[in-house]
Amino acid sequence: MTLTHVDDAGRARMVDVGGKPVTLRTATAEGWIRMGAEAIAMVEGNTGPKGAVLSTAELAGLSAAKRTAELIPLCHQIPMDRIEVTARTESEVPGVVVRATAQAQWRTGVEMEALTAVSVALLTVYDMVKAAGHDLEIGGIRLLEKSGGTRGNWALEQGSSA
Repeated sequence: MTLTHVDDAGRARMVDVGGKPVTLRTATAEGWIRMGAEAIAMVEGNTGPKGAVLSTAELAGLSAAKRTAELIPLCHQIPMDRIEVTARTESEVPGVVVRATAQAQWRTGVEMEALTAVSVALLTVYDMVKAAGHDLEIGGIRLLEKSGGTRGNWALEQGSSA
């Protein structure tokens, strides 16, 4: 297997997708942020100094997904059809879990958009709860599944960890 973003001389390059067919592309990613009980209480009670954490994180993730090509140098601009970002507290983490799904009818996949949405949503949670302490840990950012394209569908095996 060869890396698609590297030319024969080893230089970074944008992949030419002009000849690829337009198909429905979907990708779902997730990640988490661990935090202490005080921070979780702020999130659940919407009592933090910066406002409603979960809804703000969801909006930040959605906005970030639409701007992925501005953040990741070799990504294509993709006209997104749908982006869904959900953030919820989870006692097993303990903290917040973010999941994002990106979808587009396009010539290249939307994995980076889903992963960017999750990453920025988690960073937004961090920013909004750091007043409760810096014992915060972001992790588990990974692609869960993707569909569409020439390589077909892919899903993370159950029980796999990043």
